[in-house]
Amino acid sequence: MKKIIQTKNAPAPIGPYSQAVQTGNLLFVSGQIAINPETEQLNITSIEEETHQVMRNIKAILLEAGLDFSHVIKASIFLTDMGNFPRVNETYASYFSSDFPARETVEVSVLPKNVNVEISVIAATA
Repeated sequence: MKKIIQTKNAPAPIGPYSQAVQTGNLLFVSGQIAINPETEQLNITSIEEETHQVMRNIKAILLEAGLDFSHVIKASIFLTDMGNFPRVNETYASYFSSDFPARETVEVSVLPKNVNVEISVIAATA
């Protein structure tokens, strides 16, 4: 059985997908970009602020499912410029205190709405 997770505190999907899907003890959060859910505008004033907005969107979805960043077991980071990796990595790391999730970071040629960073996560309840 799968359960669709949806919150107004994160951007509405811009395509045929759900913000997150829960099955068993796993939550699969779709890739998030820096859309501010209150204004529906991109928040890309700096790579740090863009990454913070992405992480705030992920946090809102996790909270809707009754979880937080301590439940994240896997993250995927997509960057359009690997030169931004150190700044994205520092911002990303500020959302975790210990027991960091597994992760990969890859450079891609383009992301939705021409943003610089997209992050998806998988979280576990147990």
